[in-house]
Amino acid sequence: MITEINPETLKQLKETYQPGSRVELIEMNDQYTKLLPGDKGTVIAVDDIGTIHVKWDSGSTLGVVYGEDFCKRIED
Repeated sequence: MITEINPETLKQLKETYQPGSRVELIEMNDQYTKLLPGDKGTVIAVDDIGTIHVKWDSGSTLGVVYGEDFCKRIED
């Protein structure tokens, strides 16, 4: 299910998750991923539908989908 994102929320996501910032995975609703809660990575970009594209420390580049998956910004 794709959740539509309002422009103000998208702006806030892009300000919070700027390229180079570090994130920690909270939850990912993808039964095929090997990523686990607590995994960390570096933000590549946030696209126009709110997906946070991450280069995970494990080597994966799976995106955090707005409204489906959850991560938090961390200081590293």
